[in-house]
Amino acid sequence: MINSKGCLALLMFCAVLSWSQEQAPTNTPAVEPENTQEVTTDTVRMATPPPVSNADYPTQTLSQERSDYLLLGLTFQAAYTDNLLEGIGTKPVSDIGYSVWPSIALQETTSRMQTLLSYSPGFTEYQYTSSRNEVDQNVSASFQYRLSPHVTLSLRDTLHKTSDVFSAPDVVSVLPVSGSALPPTLAVIAPVADQLSNTAGAELTYQFGRDSMVGASGNFNNLYFANSGQISGLYNSTTQGGSGFYSHRLARRHYVGATYQYQNVQASPLGSETGVLGFDTTTQTQAMLGFYTVYLKPTLSFSLSGGPQHYDISGAGLPSSQAWKPAATASLGWQAHHTNFAASYARIISGGGGLFGAYQSNSANGSIRQVLTPSWNVGVDAFYSIYKEVDPNLASLYPGGHTVGGSASLQRRFGTRWNAQAGYTRLHQTYANIAAVSTFPNVNREWISISYQFAKPIGR
Repeated sequence: MINSKGCLALLMFCAVLSWSQEQAPTNTPAVEPENTQEVTTDTVRMATPPPVSNADYPTQTLSQERSDYLLLGLTFQAAYTDNLLEGIGTKPVSDIGYSVWPSIALQETTSRMQTLLSYSPGFTEYQYTSSRNEVDQNVSASFQYRLSPHVTLSLRDTLHKTSDVFSAPDVVSVLPVSGSALPPTLAVIAPVADQLSNTAGAELTYQFGRDSMVGASGNFNNLYFANSGQISGLYNSTTQGGSGFYSHRLARRHYVGATYQYQNVQASPLGSETGVLGFDTTTQTQAMLGFYTVYLKPTLSFSLSGGPQHYDISGAGLPSSQAWKPAATASLGWQAHHTNFAASYARIISGGGGLFGAYQSNSANGSIRQVLTPSWNVGVDAFYSIYKEVDPNLASLYPGGHTVGGSASLQRRFGTRWNAQAGYTRLHQTYANIAAVSTFPNVNREWISISYQFAKPIGR
């Protein structure tokens, strides 16, 4: 079992190994280029395959990506929601919200380090339901540093404080596409409810041979709902975990390996909520997964992973429950000049995300971005999840349910600094024991926005 101290010790051990390595040339591709004739050990760095990486798939096309910039922006949005107060009253309440988001972002890349920081506060005022007016905070930071030619440290942290998960300037950030088997940040989506989500992770990789790599990582997630009256039936959760992996490269583009993953998830009722049980539950999972990734192109990959997973759930004043279950993931990522596509599927045992106890989840989500012309682009996102309680002591009280939704948007650029966007989001959730979504399970949201962005190149 890997706890936080064990994960830290493994990270430090890999860091110590790095100091004996010599300096390597910069700008070395993660995937070996096709036209390379002679390649030495020091000039070909391995990629970290999606099943063992902390990073999500990118959401922009290559033509939309920037590097080394300071970005300042301001976004105004008007959105109509047909079910603003889920689980409250005898009929759905609709309203129009007006939002404004200033933003600042900084990205800088050097031969050994890459830094990305962004901050976007926001304010939303509703035309009729003033009690749901909100102030949002969106902060993200990622840092990657090459300690030596073969050792890389990656850190990331994301914080969202909001009353409406779909009111962010970037709807894609609500449910990002990942290739790894991690617990969902949100299992049940409460679109309009005061909530705080913080996700952090650290990863250290060491390429000790031309085609061999090991790595260790730790992750943390906290989901907190501030008002039990808004989300009756949902639970706060804290997730801590760690993993270690071995990866071997075959025939330049093929990666195989194995990973061990440990997660500890604690779900607890809100302070003012007195549920049927009224106690915390702790879910611990351990998985041994083999994985395979093929890089068909440097920016096109396909991954599979699978293996046994053990869970142990305790608490709530009930006997503990343990069992073995199969776990599996599949993912595809493609980033081209005018197209970006990412999709994933995961079958795992987990907890948290707003649910109580431990559940078997089958989830799939995908995202596509297409640049139509230099001025026009479109985006489509879709997600589907089924959650089923695995503890027989809790199954009758918390059977689980499913979530399905999608979003489509159209964007038009005006020059280099202005753009307008229109979009539609549809969400359907079925959870019989969660009053916050069971009474009126459908949410439809339409929005239009206009943004101004000023980008200043730096370090040039």
